[in-house]
Amino acid sequence: MTGNDLRTKYLKFFESKQHTIIPSSPLVPENDPSTLFTSSGMQPLVPYLLGQPHPQGTRLVDSQKCFRSQDIEEVGDNRHDTFFEMLGNWSLGDYFKKEQLTWVFEFLTKELQLNPGRLFVTVFAGNESVPRDEESIEIWKGLFASVGMDASVVDNCEKNGMSNGRIFTYSEKKNWWSRSGVPAVMPAGEPGGPDSEMFFDCGEELHLHENSPFKNLPCHVNCDCGRFFEIGNSVFMQYKKGEDGVLHELEHKNVDFGGGIERLLAAVNDTHDMFKIDVFWPIIQKLESFCDKKYGESEQVNKSFQIVADHIRAAVMLAADGVVPSNKAQGYFSRRLVRRAIRYAQMIGIEGNLFDELVDVVANMYEEPYPSVKRQAESVKEILKTEEQKFKKTLNKGLKEIEKIESLNGEIAFKLFETYGFPLELTQEIAIERGQVVDKTQFEAEFVKHRELSRTASVGMFKGGLADHSEVTTKYHTATHLLQAALRKVLGTHVGQKGSNITVERMRFDFSHPQALTKDEIQQVENQINDWIAQNLPVTVATMSKEDALKSGAIAFFIEKYPETVTVYTIGKDPVTDWISKELCGGPHVTHTGEIGKVEITKEQAVSAGVRRIYVELEK
Repeated sequence: MTGNDLRTKYLKFFESKQHTIIPSSPLVPENDPSTLFTSSGMQPLVPYLLGQPHPQGTRLVDSQKCFRSQDIEEVGDNRHDTFFEMLGNWSLGDYFKKEQLTWVFEFLTKELQLNPGRLFVTVFAGNESVPRDEESIEIWKGLFASVGMDASVVDNCEKNGMSNGRIFTYSEKKNWWSRSGVPAVMPAGEPGGPDSEMFFDCGEELHLHENSPFKNLPCHVNCDCGRFFEIGNSVFMQYKKGEDGVLHELEHKNVDFGGGIERLLAAVNDTHDMFKIDVFWPIIQKLESFCDKKYGESEQVNKSFQIVADHIRAAVMLAADGVVPSNKAQGYFSRRLVRRAIRYAQMIGIEGNLFDELVDVVANMYEEPYPSVKRQAESVKEILKTEEQKFKKTLNKGLKEIEKIESLNGEIAFKLFETYGFPLELTQEIAIERGQVVDKTQFEAEFVKHRELSRTASVGMFKGGLADHSEVTTKYHTATHLLQAALRKVLGTHVGQKGSNITVERMRFDFSHPQALTKDEIQQVENQINDWIAQNLPVTVATMSKEDALKSGAIAFFIEKYPETVTVYTIGKDPVTDWISKELCGGPHVTHTGEIGKVEITKEQAVSAGVRRIYVELEK
């Protein structure tokens, strides 16, 4: 089964259960300064899970593009990746546990024909404030019984191991969801609830546990030995923290399910190695043609192939969504992906350009669900090839820097790695030539310290994915629409949005244009925006079909992400006959342009070939 087959099966299955298929949101959340990337299927839907009505109804299903920067260092085993697709279905105050668990079990065992004997599930064990999730336990028992299986419950499996169980209870650290974390730290007014995860057993006969660092500990479904894949998680939002500190049952309960396509596909194809599925294997085969190494010949060779394949796929998908390598924000992680891919490619003997052919491999794999990747393949190649050429120069700089250092050690090796992307292995080789020793333990200690700082920063930036809908960012959001309208008026209608980012300090806008703006053009654009603001034009909103919206003159430069029913924001004296901006957009916006205040264009620069970037600030 291919990734396209699996995605289609899932969407069609839940469509048959009266769910509306909604499109994937971009990898970079629009107008949301609280997080760098869309890292879960739930993230774009949090406002609706918290009570805002969704225009498509109470039953939704999608396949969401996701990127998790905190997993960059985890890639190199059989089950971790940075870019992935998350299959998701939601109930917004509609159905609950019985329907959800029944449908997921039906999908896994009938649609995907997974052997129920290889499926294991977890539930919330309960604590002092919330009882054990007996409802889910009983539902699971009934579902396994329906296929002739006795599903016994095992507590404390971290200590007791599998114990011939099928249903395993875990504490709030594993089987509870809220934006803030465990129940004790939830603030008043926040919803949360237990979750139930599903795992696929790759097979005891593979001896993955016995050959892992965890071999002296009991194996259980949440063990990191690699024997079990988590293939889905159903979150049941059934509680809300009261002002009295007590968790009360919600009147309208929600369901959020997420399951990674890649891991599900590995399970369906009965492989414990996720990199042998069709969204990775064509990349690995192409890499094999570039060198004399073969996937499978050793653990270290496999790790290099896995890292290169994952990072190239992720870098291409990010670039197609407007993320280009840089030293800041999203671009920093794109740069890390490209540089790590180059380093690990060299370790298996690949010296030539990685991206000429591999961008096309990735684009072809995703042509069906994300045709924009194929359309942008040439520009993505140029972006990534430019970064590759730069990095090869920095490798030379790293070598020159090493020549200045008399004594190499683990701390210096990590600084070289972090600053230049200089491989530890190469630093160690140079040290041996000098009769010195680089302490790998010291390097790893610095590495762990850096990784924990990165994880902390990543967690801190995403608290449920809620966009910052403050007064200031709302003003900037409307100013973005005015900026695009002004650019199209001054430069021409070839101008189209390529990306945007809003914080409380400024707005950044990327757009298509072949050359730098002159000082006069920048001034014309700024004057036009401020003139529209001074006119205090009304901002109106309407809901209509996507077809009618486009016929009315509305623009949408990320057309694939919009559902058939859309929200259109219009700026002008009359939304039909006299307007200056009309865009498909999710909001929020001011009600009149005069609320924005005066704006100033502070910077204009190149992003990549054919793409410019403008920074705008509100005058204080």
